[in-house]
Amino acid sequence: MTTNTASASDRTNEFPFDFAPQPTQDADLLRQLNFVPGLKEILTVRQVHALEHATVWVLSQSGPASAKADNQLLGGMSTDEGFYLYGHVDIAQLRRAVGEALHRIAGGEWDLAVHPRCGTNLSVAMLLTAGLAVGINLAMPKGPILQLLGLGAAAAAAAQLAPDAGSLAQRYVTTAIPFNLSVVDISVSQDFWGREAHFVRVRWVE
Repeated sequence: MTTNTASASDRTNEFPFDFAPQPTQDADLLRQLNFVPGLKEILTVRQVHALEHATVWVLSQSGPASAKADNQLLGGMSTDEGFYLYGHVDIAQLRRAVGEALHRIAGGEWDLAVHPRCGTNLSVAMLLTAGLAVGINLAMPKGPILQLLGLGAAAAAAAQLAPDAGSLAQRYVTTAIPFNLSVVDISVSQDFWGREAHFVRVRWVE
């Protein structure tokens, strides 16, 4: 879910939306479509997912080098009640990072919502590979050598396209700026599989 090649703060205001996210957009959508089952949960998970990414960015940036969390060793999982954070993090450090992350991302640092190690990127890469492989299989002659060459070309093309496509999927589909989230508490917890983690519990606010 997370590795750090460039500081997210260095890319502030480069979030390539066709329009700026509006603080009331999800709340307005929920009021208009409140009859849709599960809509609130979907909107909440998207906002939690963005807060999860922003928190990992902040943990990897803040404090002296000896206290910074290793971005490559942190992972997370978002739910409609909050997110699990895996990795060695002091809970006091995590509390500060979550508060700072929420303040910064809701205040305009929208690029914090996107992270290069997000599982979305892997999913997009798999879909691209499968789609290109099927297309090439249909388009190429059926000889085994040409088919293998075609599959290799599909994998190479998918590897080139996946990072940008994954970032777009995060920006427009799997995350949303957490304008409607308030942090309730942070605790040591376990996920569905019994793995120890910190759980950042949130609630929806209008």
